Amino acid sequence: MSPSTSPGSASDPATESVAIVVVTYNRADLLAVMLEGLGRLEHPADAVVVVDNASTDRTAQVLTAWATGDAAGDAAGDAAGDAAAARRQVITMPENLGGAGGFHRGVQAAYEQGFDRIWLMDDDVVPAPDCLGVLLAQDEDCLMAVRQNTDGTLIELAATRFDLANPLAIKPKRASVVSTYPTRAEMPARVRLENVAFEGFMVRRRVIDAVGLPDPSFFIFYDDVDFALRARRAGFEIWAIRDAVLVRQLDFSQQHDLSSWKGFYMYRNLFVVHLRYGENPLVRLKPWLIMVLVVLLSPVRGGRREAGNVISAVRSARGMRQVPTASVD
Repeated sequence: MSPSTSPGSASDPATESVAIVVVTYNRADLLAVMLEGLGRLEHPADAVVVVDNASTDRTAQVLTAWATGDAAGDAAGDAAGDAAAARRQVITMPENLGGAGGFHRGVQAAYEQGFDRIWLMDDDVVPAPDCLGVLLAQDEDCLMAVRQNTDGTLIELAATRFDLANPLAIKPKRASVVSTYPTRAEMPARVRLENVAFEGFMVRRRVIDAVGLPDPSFFIFYDDVDFALRARRAGFEIWAIRDAVLVRQLDFSQQHDLSSWKGFYMYRNLFVVHLRYGENPLVRLKPWLIMVLVVLLSPVRGGRREAGNVISAVRSARGMRQVPTASVD
């Protein structure tokens, strides 16, 4: 299927085709549950593309059973089972390129096959059976399913206010869905977002035409924020859809040891966002100010390893200042 022969119209939700892109790494048990959830969708996707980031656990076995239709609950051998298996695609990466590299490769594959919409998600979520249908009923270019915990509590942390104009705001996320609407019932049907997570985010191909693919150089963290900022700069609005329910299998945590290898990427990629999209010179200066502050405080918090991370992060971020071009290569 090529873009010119795509069966759906980018302005007619009723006939649009959709591919789901999942990125996984060493979480075979979570992945198996997630794939079962995709199989229960009332509106099945036209394709599911799973990118395995060189997992070393039993992920390969889970994906082989799923791709061949031998997983529990599949109608292997009949016409429906054969058709379902044909829609299942596995891309095994030769090395772990992080979530950013995985989503870059998966979105590229779905785009090149000509799908009208691409729905991104991690391996630790399960959509409600009607989730995809609810999203596809929306005639919008950028959509976000709304996440909740297994107990039903709202946990949608996508930003409703992401401030890159205030140099005094250490963290640019000033408000989120859950900080604004503590429960799903308190949300309006649609909420405008200023950033997203690649965990329930749906995008039309015309957005990729305009801004390009997710940036693989982030490795982990902020690749989704970067893509959302590019989309918004290109004039696209992003909407969280209250009735599109996505359930997290694990408790959500954004806390990471800033002296660890993950801390380097947290700092580096936050700095990249400021350097690329800061709305004034003072905001673009913030990475150096944060670096100085962390180094000065390192004797009493963080220590040498965090100080080393933040110094390395500033150096690396400087080489990523250029916004990616609208390329699908």
